[in-house]
Amino acid sequence: MPKTICHTCGSDFDWTCDEAFNKFGFGDGDREIMTEDVADVLRAAGYVVKTEPWGLHNITIASILKDGLEQIPTEGITFGYDNPRSYLPPDIIALLDRRLPEHGEVVS
Repeated sequence: MPKTICHTCGSDFDWTCDEAFNKFGFGDGDREIMTEDVADVLRAAGYVVKTEPWGLHNITIASILKDGLEQIPTEGITFGYDNPRSYLPPDIIALLDRRLPEHGEVVS
């Protein structure tokens, strides 16, 4: 779980990269939203990433393209609710775990 300092209150908060794919991630959008930080890790690795607002206050990763192929399945999952570790390719999960480690710190 990476740790980040809240811009509002100045205290640390823990989060996971999985929250960037979850409709209720980042406290349902009430905490610091780290979706763009997760997307930037993927972009730096050569993926084309699209983020979208979900409702009035949250942002999720809606698309990940590699060589023009969508990496988020459009069938067989309930996007925004299912665990992204159950549908993302293993190389994406490994990348995110490596770049956003459990006890790492992310400054946004």
